[in-house]
Amino acid sequence: MSVDQAVDIVREALTLMLLLSLPILGAALVIGMGVSIFQAMTQIQEQTLSFVPKIIGMVIVTILVTPWIATMILDFARKMFSGG
Repeated sequence: MSVDQAVDIVREALTLMLLLSLPILGAALVIGMGVSIFQAMTQIQEQTLSFVPKIIGMVIVTILVTPWIATMILDFARKMFSGG
């Protein structure tokens, strides 16, 4: 294996990792912004109000995208083990 091939594999692995984490982190961002706007409008400054909805939303999104994540990881693993 040449250096160029190794760099390509690492680049592809990092790109895949970012792609797979995007839905979960995006859900946390959207929920966090929504809760922050709600807190600003109502002037409620409770810390658990921003934490709990994000965790629940992230768990729900993780459950929903798990089949897609598993498919992407398996495709990457097949590609690595097949040498192509």
